[in-house]
Amino acid sequence: MKILIFGIVASGKTTLAEELSRKMGIPHYEGDCIAWGFPGEKRYKRSEEEQREIIYQINENESWIIEGTYRESQKILYDLADKIIFLDTPLWVRQYRIILRFIRQKLGIEKSNYEPTFYMLKHMFIWTEEFERNRKAHEDRLLNYKDKLIWVKSVRELEKYSKAD
Repeated sequence: MKILIFGIVASGKTTLAEELSRKMGIPHYEGDCIAWGFPGEKRYKRSEEEQREIIYQINENESWIIEGTYRESQKILYDLADKIIFLDTPLWVRQYRIILRFIRQKLGIEKSNYEPTFYMLKHMFIWTEEFERNRKAHEDRLLNYKDKLIWVKSVRELEKYSKAD
């Protein structure tokens, strides 16, 4: 099974990916780790070609879970996935999670693949606003894959998927 989990910042992608990975016994990958070179490397933005090469290497596995936000450089994932889960959690939930995550990262309670700075915090809100402004384009793109799409619109639905055996 090849699963793509798509959503905007703080929608619950990583949490769901980790839960499904553990329960299904298949590896999961973060789209950010495909787009950016780290850890142990100097952080840099990978080229589209480098990202595609990583995606094709991952796709050699029989099963995988990849979670992330929409990136033009990673759009091939929509075709490669057997299932696409779109986490469309409410805006207020995502805003709350952004702030909570920032505090946890600053306190060292939660890991981060980036430096949790006020610059990053500000940009998470900017990306969230941009997503909402361009929501129709994201929804239209997803509807091209409605035969393999699971659209999760609430925290309760998300909990159902993450707790299912």
